[in-house]
Amino acid sequence: MAAEACKKGHVKMNDKNCKPSKEVYGSELIFIRKNQINYKIQVLDTPQSRVGAKLVDLYRKDLTPKEEFDKTELLKYSKDYYRKKGTGRPTKKDRRDIEDYYDNAASSES
Repeated sequence: MAAEACKKGHVKMNDKNCKPSKEVYGSELIFIRKNQINYKIQVLDTPQSRVGAKLVDLYRKDLTPKEEFDKTELLKYSKDYYRKKGTGRPTKKDRRDIEDYYDNAASSES
């Protein structure tokens, strides 16, 4: 997944696109675009060997502004406003029923 994100340009190091094999050193800034949020991560140091997920925060600092997370909340509410979840687009049968309704309403007015 990380290699795919790098190829699409969603991962940048020091404001430059990077390859998946790029080496990471201390005090570098990594910009990641994921789920419409622009994360900003500063690398503090690189571990000597693999570490568990709980210890990753010792080696990085999340500098992502709070406004980035607020944007996703607004997007979520705007999507709910336009269409209820699960309704989807009308089927062919629904379209025919709508057309029949309008045709019957127009003929009854005449």
